[in-house]
Parts: sequence; structure tokens; C-alpha cells
Amino acid sequence: MKTIWMLIAAGMSCSAIGADIKAGETKTQACVGCHGAQGKSLVPTFPKLAGQHAVYIESALREFKSGERKNQLMAPFAAGLSEVDMADIAAYFEAQK
Repeated sequence: MKTIWMLIAAGMSCSAIGADIKAGETKTQACVGCHGAQGKSLVPTFPKLAGQHAVYIESALREFKSGERKNQLMAPFAAGLSEVDMADIAAYFEAQK
């Protein structure tokens, strides 16, 4: 969590530090079932990810992966993500309108 605030304070997002938005698009295919195409969920139970700040998304993914943030649906998806995967996914969703 401390890292997130340091990035925010520095005015940086994942896309600003070299994340690959195109790779992120490919890596979000598993997200579509719940969060909708391009992160535009049509189901109120699942949050819209389109346009969310990359720092927030990347942080949430790290927390799901570590178990710091609990969610039975997200934990298995996050478990297999690398740091690069999380940055790419976060940059992709941030770039969506």
C-alpha cells in the first residue's frame, strides 16, 4: 500500500513507467466474463474497471494475489499474474473510456 501512495505522490501511473497497453488488452480476456468488454461491466455486482487509475488497479491485483484483499473470485485470477501482467492490465483498463 505504501508503494501506491509513493507512485501517486510522484504523479506516476503504470502506463508512465512502461506498461504495455496492447499486451494488457490480451491479458484481460479472462476479466470480460465479470467486468465486461473493455472493463465496462453491465452487472452492478462487478465493478467497472474502464477508466480507473492504473495505480489503483495494480494495487488491487497485488492485494488479491497476496491475500491482503479477500475475494474468492479474484484470488485465483490474480495468483497467476506477474508484476508485468498486473502493470499491463492496469494500463489497459486505465486507457479505456
